[in-house]
Amino acid sequence: MYRPDSIIFDVDGTLWDSRESVAAAWNHALRRNSDLDITLEPESLGKLFGKTMTEIADALFPGMEPASRMALLEKCYEYENLYLEDHPGILYEGVRETIQALALEYPLYIVSNCQCGYIEVLLKTTGLSSCIRDHLCFGETLTPKSETIRKLAERNRLKAPVYVGDTQGDADSCAAAGIPFIFASYGLGDVPDAGMRIERFSELRDIRTFFS
Repeated sequence: MYRPDSIIFDVDGTLWDSRESVAAAWNHALRRNSDLDITLEPESLGKLFGKTMTEIADALFPGMEPASRMALLEKCYEYENLYLEDHPGILYEGVRETIQALALEYPLYIVSNCQCGYIEVLLKTTGLSSCIRDHLCFGETLTPKSETIRKLAERNRLKAPVYVGDTQGDADSCAAAGIPFIFASYGLGDVPDAGMRIERFSELRDIRTFFS
């Protein structure tokens, strides 16, 4: 029987919804730093959440040279991190209370495909810094999420972690990393074949029952 010794969380679509704020920040960045005549909508932008930074740049700015599109995306992230300080994402129902309760029993971590500084803004604006032992993101590792998960697990000597996320990419990353995956069905993606799922974040308080 698998006995989890730790929990790793995704961010967007799992802990909070920041689509409105991210879209506002990125549109401002595009107006100030490019001649592109595009306006990003929260809903369409949310479909890119969970992808790596390079994949997002390729999808949004296909007509630009790779170096230029990444430079523009970096500007978007710069504006985003600053904007979120005063316009943070919205935690999903039950996240704060459940995280605080779980932290009394398990070491908690975060792994995301986001840029550097994003997880720090989430923890600062939500007041959850004391509950999260460590975090790692694509902006730091520049590797697929499966490798980022492995790196965090190795440096924290995790023997039996479980990952909570909301996209097929999260599920595939967990399969590649060899750890169990719990699908947050209320989030931004869909994982039709998920063996374990939650409809509300608070269901994680009974996480042992998933492995009984």
